[in-house]
Amino acid sequence: MTRQSLKHYKLLVLCVCTAFLIFSGQVVIAQSNYNFNNRGGKQKAELIVGGDFVVTMNEAQPVIQDGAIAVADGKIVAVDTKAKIMASYRANTTLPGEGMVLMPGLVNGHSHSAMVLFRGLADDLALQDWLQNYIFPAEAKFVDKNFVRVGEQLACWEMIRGGTTTFVDMYFEPDVAAEVVNKCGLRAVIAPSSIDFPSPGFKGWDDAFAFAVDFVKRWKGKNSRIIPALAAHAPYTVSPEHLTQAITAARQYDVPLTIHVAETQTEVKDVQQRYNATPVQHLENLGFLEPRVFAAHMVWPNESEIALLAKRGVGVIHNPDSNLKLASGFAPVPAMLKAGVKVGLGTDGAASNNTLDMWKAIRLAALIHKGTSLDPTTVPAKTALRMATLGSAEALNLADKIGAIKVGLRADVIQLQLTEPHLTPLYNVISHLVYAADASDVDTVIVDGQILMRERKMLTLDPDQIRIEANSIAENIKASSRPLN
Repeated sequence: MTRQSLKHYKLLVLCVCTAFLIFSGQVVIAQSNYNFNNRGGKQKAELIVGGDFVVTMNEAQPVIQDGAIAVADGKIVAVDTKAKIMASYRANTTLPGEGMVLMPGLVNGHSHSAMVLFRGLADDLALQDWLQNYIFPAEAKFVDKNFVRVGEQLACWEMIRGGTTTFVDMYFEPDVAAEVVNKCGLRAVIAPSSIDFPSPGFKGWDDAFAFAVDFVKRWKGKNSRIIPALAAHAPYTVSPEHLTQAITAARQYDVPLTIHVAETQTEVKDVQQRYNATPVQHLENLGFLEPRVFAAHMVWPNESEIALLAKRGVGVIHNPDSNLKLASGFAPVPAMLKAGVKVGLGTDGAASNNTLDMWKAIRLAALIHKGTSLDPTTVPAKTALRMATLGSAEALNLADKIGAIKVGLRADVIQLQLTEPHLTPLYNVISHLVYAADASDVDTVIVDGQILMRERKMLTLDPDQIRIEANSIAENIKASSRPLN
């Protein structure tokens, strides 16, 4: 080897060694970082939540005994047995869930949340009498920003205590409602109600709807837990021109649209007399029916209209408590489910329910259709529970985010205690959830991976202050010499 060749060879060896050392250093650094994030071979999660039973509402793995989930960035990243989750993940917070069931949070598909402040104000009346002679006048007199702020806080407190993690709010002062939801941590579809006659703060449709559109533009994409929407009150309180305006705007801004439809026989007759069509057919004639629309109540659709609702992909929210109390009738839920209509559950407002308790709605949905059909197999427990979780999520077009315990969905989950006497003994966990459990059994509530309630203790709201302010408003209503005139 010549001196020149030897020099080149030494240089080559030096380069190879240097490259090796650099590469080795990178490998060491990478391995070090990997070990830092995966100590002991475990992946890092923010939260691990378990239960003696995990009711997933996911057909691929419906119920997991002694199961758990891992949560990172507000999302479910793993669902399995507790042993496998604990072996694969480490988290800053672990809620083991002994003596509990873990399940998706409840989805209340229809409410007028701040109306909790009118709870019990006017009872045992037909819908039209209740609305026109009592509720509308009371709203005109008492509803303002402070009313909605306190009412929304009271409603959120009640819903969190009962395991509701998502709700639809069709009411007034949506910015106030959105701020309350933002602070308390719940998920909500907020739809300011628009109607053809004067309502709190508005002279009629034009100014109310303009404000609603402005709300949608200001809040869309602002908060991942708050979905702004539009709301047209009903086919008998909103003109055809305004209904068309509403659906056109909903398409333009790509937001949901909610409406009361076919709630009573009186409504059906009224709409037929005005437009020579039933409420459902009237909306179809206007080109209103489509998947972005979810209709509350739907008590009186006929057979062909049920098929039409399925074809158009319209979501339907069943409100059994309110329908029974106002004697509106029995919605044909079994027929709608059979036809493939997306059917969810709601409570309606607490002025007509008189609570925001989804467990009562679940139980009634399972029971009343058995009684009216004289068939005990109608709306079985699994179906009723699905309507309150994944069914409502589907009706609201949110099933890609919530409604089940499944990898990739948001971590909106609840734990219920199974140790109370009314839940003992346990043979079938889904049966217990539908026919025996109630709101007081809810122990822990988590939305987007954030714990809102733990061991029945509220973490994002001040119940004592809410109670004081709610009672103060109620005293003002009571003190009015003729509060409903």
